[in-house]
This record gives sequence, C-alpha cells and structure tokens, in this order.
Amino acid sequence: MDQTRIGRLEAARLESIEATSGPLPPRTRNPFFGVGPITDMVTDEADGRSLRFAFEAWVEATYRKLDDKGCDLGPFTVAEIGRSMHRGYPADKVLLDMMRAIHRYFAFPRDNRLAVGLGGGHSGFTVCALHLLTSRDPSQHVYVDTPRPESEASKTGGFFRQSWGSQIIEMMRYAQSSDEDRLHFAASEGGVPSPDALERMGIRIVFGVGHETTGATTYSRADILNLLDWIDSNPSEHHAILDATSMLGAMPWGEELVARVMSKCCLFMPFQKAIGGVSGYYVISLTPQALSLVESNQKNPSWAIPRQLKLAVPVDPRKPLTGERTVRLGPLYDPVEDRMLGGVINTFSTLAFAETTFGLQRVEKTIGSIGELNRRSALNRNIVNEWMRHNTLFEPGVADPDHRGAAVTLIKVREAASIDPALHDRIIARSKQLLSYEGITHPNGIHEEGLDTARYLNAFPGTPGDYRAWIGGIRPVEDITALLDNLHYAYHRARAVVIEEELSKHGVTFPAPEVSAHAVRKDDPDRAYKVLICDHVGLKLNHDGKPDCSAVKAHILANGDVFHEEAWDPSLTLQPGGIHFFYQPQLSKPDEIRPLTDKGQYDAVIAAATFLPRESIFKEGGVRIGAGTGNMGSASWGGGNGEGGQAPLMNTPSFNSRATAQMAFKALLKVLPDLPVNEMHELTAAGQFDTGRDLMRYPTEKIEGKRIAIIGYGNIGREMAKLAQAFGMIVTVHARSRHRPWIESEGFIYAPTPEDAAQGADVLSVHTGLGPLNSATGTHVNANVINTSVLKRLKDGSILINYDRGECVDAAALDSAMAAGKVRYAAIDADLFVHQTTGETSGPMVPYLPLAQKYPDRLELLPHAAADTEHVSRVEGAKQAVDQITRAIRFREVVNLKGDLPDTYTLAGPLTVAGVGKCSAQTLARAVANHQATETARSHAETMAAVWGSFATAASQDQRQRLIDRHGAELIRTFNAYASLMRQLGLEGPYA
Repeated sequence: MDQTRIGRLEAARLESIEATSGPLPPRTRNPFFGVGPITDMVTDEADGRSLRFAFEAWVEATYRKLDDKGCDLGPFTVAEIGRSMHRGYPADKVLLDMMRAIHRYFAFPRDNRLAVGLGGGHSGFTVCALHLLTSRDPSQHVYVDTPRPESEASKTGGFFRQSWGSQIIEMMRYAQSSDEDRLHFAASEGGVPSPDALERMGIRIVFGVGHETTGATTYSRADILNLLDWIDSNPSEHHAILDATSMLGAMPWGEELVARVMSKCCLFMPFQKAIGGVSGYYVISLTPQALSLVESNQKNPSWAIPRQLKLAVPVDPRKPLTGERTVRLGPLYDPVEDRMLGGVINTFSTLAFAETTFGLQRVEKTIGSIGELNRRSALNRNIVNEWMRHNTLFEPGVADPDHRGAAVTLIKVREAASIDPALHDRIIARSKQLLSYEGITHPNGIHEEGLDTARYLNAFPGTPGDYRAWIGGIRPVEDITALLDNLHYAYHRARAVVIEEELSKHGVTFPAPEVSAHAVRKDDPDRAYKVLICDHVGLKLNHDGKPDCSAVKAHILANGDVFHEEAWDPSLTLQPGGIHFFYQPQLSKPDEIRPLTDKGQYDAVIAAATFLPRESIFKEGGVRIGAGTGNMGSASWGGGNGEGGQAPLMNTPSFNSRATAQMAFKALLKVLPDLPVNEMHELTAAGQFDTGRDLMRYPTEKIEGKRIAIIGYGNIGREMAKLAQAFGMIVTVHARSRHRPWIESEGFIYAPTPEDAAQGADVLSVHTGLGPLNSATGTHVNANVINTSVLKRLKDGSILINYDRGECVDAAALDSAMAAGKVRYAAIDADLFVHQTTGETSGPMVPYLPLAQKYPDRLELLPHAAADTEHVSRVEGAKQAVDQITRAIRFREVVNLKGDLPDTYTLAGPLTVAGVGKCSAQTLARAVANHQATETARSHAETMAAVWGSFATAASQDQRQRLIDRHGAELIRTFNAYASLMRQLGLEGPYA
C-alpha cells in the first residue's frame, strides 16, 4: 500500500473519529428491526415479560370453562391451551375470534372471505397459485411483477427472489395441457403495466410479489390505479393477488384507495409478521369472484393439491376423488355469517391464534385504527426521506420516492473513493455487530460494547441497499430518527475499526489510550485543605473517661489524611496535597464558632448539633451528621435550607434513624401496654402480690390493634411506622401526597392532613423535622404542626410522642389537651441549653418545663438524647461525613445534597444505610450486580407467581384446596426467603 492510500485511509479514520466524538445517539425503543419479530414493540425484557403475563391474564378472562348448565367453572389457562389443544372448545372459538378480529381491524369487506392455514407467506402464495391458476384454460394469461427467473435482470436476486416465478413456471411446465407462453414477467421488480397493456397481453391473473422480494418498495398511487382500472374493466375474470406481508398496515395511498384495494384484490400474508405470533400461519383474503374461480378450477383440476393446502373440499366426504368440491366447507371465515365454514387442516397452535387476537386489540388500543396505522407508516417513510435529504453519508436504496416502502426501508452508504468494495462490506458487517449486542474490538484491544439498538438489518441479496429496516406505523416516530442516528454512529465507528485493521497490516498502529481506574482528582495538589469537626464523633467513653473518637480518627488516617486533636493555628505547618481534620468537639455556641470561622479559617466543616452562624465561612462545603440541617446556618451554602451560596450542603441521613425510632418506641412501650410494671415489681419483690387473687386488679390492653398516627414519612417516621406495624398496630401516615403510593405499598394508611391522621388515634408520633426556614416570618414551616386542630382529633386518653424537634408541637395546645384528658401521657425529646454562670435555660425544651411540674408522672422530658447518645450511629455517620466532604473536595462530587448544587460540582446521588429511607438506584445497582442474589430473587418471584397464578385460576374450592395442600408450604417458605433477601439487599421502602 503506497503512502498516498495510507494517508487517505488515515484521513477517513480521523473523519469517523471526529464524527462520533459526541455523546451516544439516543436508544431505540425496541431493537428488533427485522420484518417479523418486532411487532409487539416492548421496550425491554421486563416489558416483554410483563406483556406475557398480560396475555395470560387476557386468555384467562376471555376463555372460560362452562359446565353443561352454562355455569362458569373458571378460566382456561395458557398452560392448558398450550398442551397441543387444537380441536373443540376453546380452540374453535380462539380461531373464530382471531379471524373475526383480523377481518374487523384491517377493514376487509364483508363480501370477501378469509382463508387460513399453516405455514407462512410462501404457503399463502402456493395456495393462491394452486387454486387460482389452471393449465386447462388457454385464455388464462398470468402476469408476475418480477423479472423472469434466470434472466439477466433476476440473477442478482438469488433463489429467494426468483422463487415466486420459478414455482409458477414449474407448475405450468410439468402440468398437462400447459403453455409457458401464457406466463408474462416484469422488466423490473414490482412493475405494473397500464390496463391497456395488460389487456393486450390477455392477462387474467396478476401476481403482485415484486415489492415483497425487495422488502423495501411499494406500489405507487399510479400503479394501484392502473391495477384497479384493469380489474374494473372485467371484474369477474380479472384477479390481482398481492403479497401483503409488508403492505398490511403500511398502505400510503389514502383511505379511499386503500379501501378499494382491500375490496377488489386478493391479499395473502404470513400473519405472524403483521402482528406477531408464536407460530407461523398464513391468511388470504379472497374476493367472491376469486372463490368462484377456485371452484371452477376444481371441477377439472390441473394438479394435485396437498390436503393441508386445500381450500375446496368434497361436499360428500365419502367421495374425496370424484365428488363435488366447494369452498363453502373449506378453512375460510365468512364475515356475513360470522363463522368458520370449515376447520383448519392439520394441527395448529391455538396460542398463536390467541396471541394474534390479543395483539390486534393491543395495537388498536395503543395505536388506533388501521387508518391510523397506515397514516403513521406513511409519516415514518417521510421522516426517513427528510433525514436522508440532510445526510451526506446515506441515501435511500430506492431512488423513486413514490415506490419507497412505508413498512420497510432500504439504506445504502455513499462512501469515499478511499474505501473499496471489500472494505465497504467489512464495515457494513462490523457496523451491524455494533448496532446489535456483539460490539466491535479495535486492533489495540479496546472493545466497544454493542449498542443493542438495531438487530437484523440484513438486506436481501441483490437489493440496492446495505441495511434493511422495519419502519412500519407500529413504531413511534422518535424510534425512526433514533435508528438513523445509530446507523450513522455505528457506521463511522465500524469504519474506524476496519481502517485500523487494514493499516495495521502495513505497520500503522494506534496505541490504546491510557485509562485510569480512578476518578480524576480536581483538588489543588499544592494546597492543604482544613476541615473543622465541631461535634463529638464518638459517644462511648474511652479509658480516659472522654468520648472515644478513635474509630473516626483511624478512618481518616486510613484515607491518607491527617487528624488533629487541636484547633488550627496559622503557625502550624500543614503538608500540602492532603486534607487536615481539626477535632474541636467542645464548640457548641455561635459565639464560640464565629471568631474561629468568619474569615474562612477552615475550608469545610462537619457538625452534628452545633449551630453554625451565618457569618461562618466554609468555601468547600459542610456535612451534617444526621438528617436535618437546620443548625447549618452558614451563608456559604445559603443557610440551613442549602439554597444559594458557593459551597455544597450535605447530610448523612439514616445512620441514627433506627436508633431514634427505637428510643421513641421505647417511650411508647413505657406506658402502652399500660401495665404498671414498677408498682407490680415492688409488690412482688416484697412478697405482697398473690397471682391468683391480685392479678384481676390490673387489667390492661395489648398494643396490637391500637391506632398510631405518624406525622412525616422521612427516615425516622418510616422506621417508627415499621416498628408499630411489627407490633400489630394500625398505622396511619401523613406526608406530602407524592409519598402516598409508597406509604400504601408498605401496608400503611395514607392521611392527606395531620388532622386526618390523628382522627381516632391512640398514639401520635411526629417526625417532620422543622422544615425550611420562612425568611419572611422567621419561623420554620413545620413549627406547631401539632396544634389544637390536630390534638382534638385524637382519641381520649391518647399518647403523644415528640422525639423530633420541640418546636413541632404547640406546647400551649398540648397543655390544654392534657388538662382536658385528651392526652394522658406525652414524651418530649428536645434541646435544652443552660448558661454556665447564670443558669438561664434556653432552647426548644423550655416551653415544656412548666408542664412537667403541672402534670407529674404524665410527662417525660429528655434533652434531645434519643439520637445523640447512640455511639455506633454517631461513629458510622461521622465516617460517612468524612468520606462525603473528602469526595466533595477532591472530586467535586456531592453525595446527599441538601438544597442547591453549586457550579463546578456534580451530583453523586444519595447514600443511606441499607433498608433505611429511600432505596436508591445505586442500592438497586449493587443488588443487581450480585448475580447469585439476582438469580435467587428471580427464582423466588417466579415460584410465587406460578403458585399465585394457580390459586387465581382454580375453578373450585376443592381444586384450590388441592393446590394449597401441594404448594402452600412452598409459597410461604419462598415468600419468607424473598422478603428476607429484599431486606438484606436494602430493597424496600420508597424509591429515590
């Protein structure tokens, strides 16, 4: 290869690389672009499996078992019908339903009957040829709209495209009294002469198969008018038989002309290609005149017709050779009488027929009428034409726009001179690999995964195109443009690979780019980043009697960063390129924080309960250990709402959610069930309690069956609801309406308002958090969410739990409710601060302090200890906070964002403890990546679906009981295993 050619190939490769440098093209909705199997148009494997379930349910609803009195005994199932059922009921009804549905949907005229039989398009063609042609009538000339077999015009088409004409020639050649000169062929595929020309040739039969042989052309409006004019000139003797395989539902000639074609022409088609199916069969629409010709030909047959293909059968079954034959007993549907005149010869797939009816109903529901399907097909053809008009690489395989198919399109590549035919063929083949699931591999070892956006694009041999694709009206318009964009992308990528292969033979190689296994860091390697930790990161005391921070310290050191148990000082020398964490848990007041942070002394902060004043500056972000961020008041991220500012605000939800919920439920269990445990203990320990005599003085009620109102469906609220559900309580949850489907999916009752939730409740527990701060009022949106309006709806003698924020409950309203006996007991967990010198109290607990004096033994107060005293939760939350702030600094990626995402950062999604809070896409992805778990889950789900399906279709109590005896233990055991697996994988709760 000379240097000039090498240079041209290098330039062509570079052109392809540049043409595909952007993002991947959009995916097609369905990758099957071959002519038959795409017609269900499911979007993916899950959609396809769901469609099978829908089909099975439809079969069960449509085909019922009836006893001899007509009473319903339950459904026929797919399993039953699939056991080779092809005679009697319901098989006969399935067949009739299908023929009726085909006739109705495609608007065949009432005068035309539909024949049906096994096989496909070629069987339909054979049936038409055997019945409508005759060697006995010298006046019957036949026109076939393909070139004569073995002529120069036909040789490039191979056996398939010549098979139609070959079969007719062989029929005439080997029959008695035959004359091959009565056969006329077209000069090119699909050509239709004028009516006068057909008349001059003496044509009585026109076989229209030429357009199907290319698979991408159709008759023009002028062709159809010629054909119809010729038929109308002698309707009793002029017959047109058209292959409608790719034409049905894709006739672009307007409704009036389409109706005339359906009425005056005979059409045959392999129907599973028109609408999908699990087995092949053909359907033929026959005009009254054609049926008369069939019976006339059978009076003096020209050839033997195999029994499975016969349309005309003996009137007297005892005389199969000499008796009269009629189509009135053949395998035809009569729309006037709405019945099958005769049965289908041989064993057919009842499921295939049922699936056709189901598919037609689905198409009508999703697409519309046959007129709409034709319109959409024409629109898709126009979309292809317009796209091609603006594309320099591709062009239509069919030059004449009027003859371009509306169901299938041919596309060919206009390639540069540097790409010879051999290279071109390799590029086409490789592009199809990329468009499918195989993918392509470069000579340097780089593998590009298959796009799986377009399979089965092979063009017929000899047709003018490189790709052939189904574009019929069942496909949405956006799928057509996506296909074409994927073709463009795949061809260029394949061209680059093939050129690289060719150049490598001559020593020209392209090294594989270095790919780092690690994310690219975006921090400054010459800078030392400083992070303030202003709350304890461990709550258990160490050997020195201080809260133990060793676990978090070890975590920071393991990350390669530095842990300082002191405040930052300008005199410190910090190693650049690392992150330095300064542990200052003694800080708690804004006045203590402000002078240490108001000049940006620290780059970032990790806090739990400490309030950060607006003046504190942390340009790299902040993380709250916990869920709520009301204490994160820095203007660096716009305050506790995280709205505005230059730095990201994050939290670590879910770590203390279970601990908090468990503490709240512990408060409930202290008084419900209302057994006076302390009193009974003292009496028992003193030997003063007689079980036989004294137990009757202490009646109680179990917690099971009591109603609890949960206000808020965040992590803690949901955990509280789950605990209550585990105790058998009736759980009502109020949250925003978008949570309703998830609340109800977990077996809870949704309440639109707090008042609705509280109605008749024995217990109320609030878990809303304070919510955003209203800058106009200076209050949080959830302050006093539990007020008089809510409390008065509770059952008398109810219990109130507020282990959230003290401000969430109106203390004055609670005072009134307790005085009236509406609330008999309340447990409050809220912040309380005491001035070290004056002893003055402050914080949200203060309004409750007088109530403790007023209602002794009816009010329990805790200093916001429920979440902030659990050591493990604090340690794990702090570790995640360290990881989140590290990721934000080094990679500009934000996990668990609160509020706005600042510029230069990317969102990395949520991260929570498995099973707590929302299930994220990342959690699901980790579960799906576990192949063993996925296979186990699938096996369990399929077992449960099979057993439940059998229960749902059982016809009697006895049958149900037999199934229960056989499969009951298996069902419950499988459900338990499935539920346990879902919990282990964290796949429960709302989905983020």
